[in-house]
Amino acid sequence: MNQRAFVTGIGIVSPLGLDAPSTWEAAVAGRSGVGRITSFDTTGFDTQIAAEVRGFDPFVYLDRKEARRFDRFSQFAVVATQEAIRHAGLNPADVDPYSVAVLLGTGVGGTTSLAAQLDLLKVKGPGKVSPFLGVHMLSDMASAIVSMHFGFKGLSCALVSACSSGADALGAALRMIRSGEVDIVISGGTEAAICPLSVASFGIMGALSRRNDDPPAASRPFDLHRDGFVIGEGAAILVLESERSVKARCARPLVEFAGYGATSDAYHVSAPDPEGSGARRAVSRALADARIQNVDVDYINAHGTSTPLNDKTETLAIKGVFEDYARHVAISSTKSMTGHLLGAAGALEAAFCVQAVLAGTIPPTINLSNPDPECDLDYTPVTARRHPVTVAVSNSFGFGGHNAVLVFRAVEGREF
Repeated sequence: MNQRAFVTGIGIVSPLGLDAPSTWEAAVAGRSGVGRITSFDTTGFDTQIAAEVRGFDPFVYLDRKEARRFDRFSQFAVVATQEAIRHAGLNPADVDPYSVAVLLGTGVGGTTSLAAQLDLLKVKGPGKVSPFLGVHMLSDMASAIVSMHFGFKGLSCALVSACSSGADALGAALRMIRSGEVDIVISGGTEAAICPLSVASFGIMGALSRRNDDPPAASRPFDLHRDGFVIGEGAAILVLESERSVKARCARPLVEFAGYGATSDAYHVSAPDPEGSGARRAVSRALADARIQNVDVDYINAHGTSTPLNDKTETLAIKGVFEDYARHVAISSTKSMTGHLLGAAGALEAAFCVQAVLAGTIPPTINLSNPDPECDLDYTPVTARRHPVTVAVSNSFGFGGHNAVLVFRAVEGREF
């Protein structure tokens, strides 16, 4: 059995908006979600900026008692899932609960709760530590809570592969559907790691931008003056369905989820392979899995973190796969607007690929005003571009050498 897989619903909570339509509208408009950190006092921090989800009130979406028991990354996941299943027209009561799996990616899980409780432990002692910490901090808790909240009883688990987590979760979900194991997978990524510990840790590594005087301009992938990534938060959830399920429900497929490829650099804990060989192989595998030629790709949502090493090696990888066509395919890094959502980044960027196909629009790479000579491809600088997109590719490359690439293809009306 080799079932085709389709995306039927999207849900997003992001620095650009609290739902999928507002997030996409802001991305196309080239708005930045980066600002001064408001969630804690940044005095003494070299980096004082982040892409926070602003205006998010979990009590608007969730029972007050229930919401208090969830870490912020789990709250994001439940709220994004609510939107995704509504968008898909999926009523949990109408499907076999064992036919629906939940597979979510996250990089650090409930690290915000963990860090806060560690501080409390030091100040007030062990008797004041929250009894919920043991579950708040677990990386699998978002998927578990989504399963419980909606009554889905298929496999529920978390996938952790640093910044590739959301993309790898979607890739694993694709394989589950193809095998016929389940008909529907709620999949994507969620992250809420903007806390003193994370910002201090990534900062001391030299990975974060220090452009505190101009936050909206801080994330500038492929620009000569980029100085690091901007940490972000949020969640993106896709409803994935088999062709059998789409037809049985008379659902409206948005796009086909056509391919997935993954490799490991086996090189360094944080730096990418300078030759980009692992990333290149992951892209090639994804295209082969989708049975798509490189010249058929219309858009690449680049990993594009705004770090000096990543952007150069990703450019090399794209050139290695696409050869002469590399200069003709439209590319952009939406991290220039959203910041880097760590384990949720790949899922958000997968959602952007779906929306690019549906809208026929390439979102921009903002802040790209002085291109790095070593990053010399078409990165859609500053302004979005109207352009038909039949095939879109999403790249995700994570600390530890994780490489994950996804391929989405337009659905022709006559197929259904």
